[in-house]
Amino acid sequence: MKEYFFQLACAVCIGIILDCLLGDPRNFPHSVNLIGNSIRKAEKFIRRHMPVTPKAERLGGLILAAAICLISAVIPLTILAVCYLIDPLLYIVAQGLMIWQIIAAKSLMRESKKVYDALKQGDLPAARYALSMIVGRDTKELTEEGVIKAAVETVAENTSDGVTAPMMYIFIGGAPLGYLYKAINTMDSILGYKNERYLNFGRYPAKLDDVANFIPSRLTALLMIAASFLLGFDGRNAVRIFRRDRAKHASPNSAQTESVCAGALGVRLAGDIRYFGKVHKKDYIGDSIREIEAEDIIRSHRLMYGTAALTALIFFAAYGLLYFNL
Repeated sequence: MKEYFFQLACAVCIGIILDCLLGDPRNFPHSVNLIGNSIRKAEKFIRRHMPVTPKAERLGGLILAAAICLISAVIPLTILAVCYLIDPLLYIVAQGLMIWQIIAAKSLMRESKKVYDALKQGDLPAARYALSMIVGRDTKELTEEGVIKAAVETVAENTSDGVTAPMMYIFIGGAPLGYLYKAINTMDSILGYKNERYLNFGRYPAKLDDVANFIPSRLTALLMIAASFLLGFDGRNAVRIFRRDRAKHASPNSAQTESVCAGALGVRLAGDIRYFGKVHKKDYIGDSIREIEAEDIIRSHRLMYGTAALTALIFFAAYGLLYFNL
């Protein structure tokens, strides 16, 4: 057991360092993209072979979710088992490379900074386009304020979904559990829309994502509050807005970190959003203590990395305690 914790800690270090240095290199095969492509192909296959009824669509979505989850966990588990039999060092390196592809802090920062850079250059159309690469909402008619809000919200929400939640699953069960989480999260991003096409088919994948993120999103919110104090943001207001607004979202998890971020920065987020040409009514999160500005995107990056650093420190401390006391 001591050997397991040591090897996993080494692999996590490799993965985190590679993500900080490289992010997701362009034109490099990415396993999470492979999961996404598998989901789309599985959806097409299942839809071709099932009747178009609500019950059949829900069943099809359930079958897809079960198959994708199983495959996404078993394949990396098998690869790592083979690597371990060959050489424990190969096992550590292979798992480190997998973890690198699961964590998305650098890519989230890089893609949202493209929005910031375009805004600083006064190019609102370019900022809208850059934003459209990382959000599902309609961006063509967004004002500059709307673009900034959407970018900050995306960084805040994905601090959990793309960074700390995968880290938490990895810390518990290594890359296989991390890939299982990423499969669930990717299914929700592809199938979790509440429109005519996915209302039934995406029901179980979306519910599964709610369950998988329930604890991580809340732990991340608490860690983000701690980070807001440590980094000199308005920690007291972060606590106040978190307590007041953390349930103001259709998802039980999304507003957890969004509310902390809004409070820490002293801005108002959320509000009505347009998806696929249709306006969706949403509550505001936070108070307009000041006007939101492009620099808030950079501030949200600091919160994200601060929260991720605290997450890593806590789990490495736990690894140390387990290693020296087993």
